[in-house]
Amino acid sequence: MAHLLQVGVGSGGMPVLDMVCRDPRITGVTIIEPDIYKPHNVERHLFPESAVGAEKAELAAHWLRERRPELEVRNLICDLLDPDFAEPIEKATKEADIGICAADNEKAKYHFDALMRKHKKPWTLGEVLSGGIGGFVHWFVPGGPCYGCVASFLQRSITVDKPAVPDYSQPGGPSPEVMVPASKASIQVIASLHALVTLDLLVEPQAYAPGFTSMLFTMKKVAGVFEEAFRPYRFRVSRSAECLVCRSLPDAVPSTPEELDVAVEQALARLGDA
Repeated sequence: MAHLLQVGVGSGGMPVLDMVCRDPRITGVTIIEPDIYKPHNVERHLFPESAVGAEKAELAAHWLRERRPELEVRNLICDLLDPDFAEPIEKATKEADIGICAADNEKAKYHFDALMRKHKKPWTLGEVLSGGIGGFVHWFVPGGPCYGCVASFLQRSITVDKPAVPDYSQPGGPSPEVMVPASKASIQVIASLHALVTLDLLVEPQAYAPGFTSMLFTMKKVAGVFEEAFRPYRFRVSRSAECLVCRSLPDAVPSTPEELDVAVEQALARLGDA
């Protein structure tokens, strides 16, 4: 019996939540999500057009209860980084058995990583690349590599999609698209892999050994990026003694939300300068 803490129930987070929470071992879930369901979300989301204007967290809770009425669902309708909600977020992290991060910004990923390491909880992260050309699934356990270790390793080791930059020197000329949304199909592929890794990690976190800590799965052949489609790449990332994040935030992570916020800010600043 396990309690899940999930940040983000957008187009990528909601299918993961749906698949993981159908497992009877999940008996409770806390959702952290500040956003409203908007018209542009409909194309790639599980929720209908009639739900536009509602809180995503409330829609997610209703979705889960329709399928598993016995499931305990709690919502924190807030940004993960909102200092006004630091205390309930801290409490939810402490009570969780496993976490899922489906946030779409780097600061939130680092913050969630620090929270989970502070309370020694395993967690997973899924990331879909721009245009749906591929995606990553990562898993983390106490004492293992942090998100900073993984991000730094991948940045040094592989090249992924780099969106074209518009040529602003010619106002009347063509402007290539900077960000191409991923299709629902490509999001669903990474979400399914993310859910499988999460459920396997739930069984025995300390003994989980699928042969990778991060997996890249390509879905399109892209010149200069991926040589072939539908190919998995497995990476075994170790905790780095040079990591600018967990080197300064060891297992004894700062004890208060305020100290945690400051420490993450400082670590991100160092990463920016590196």
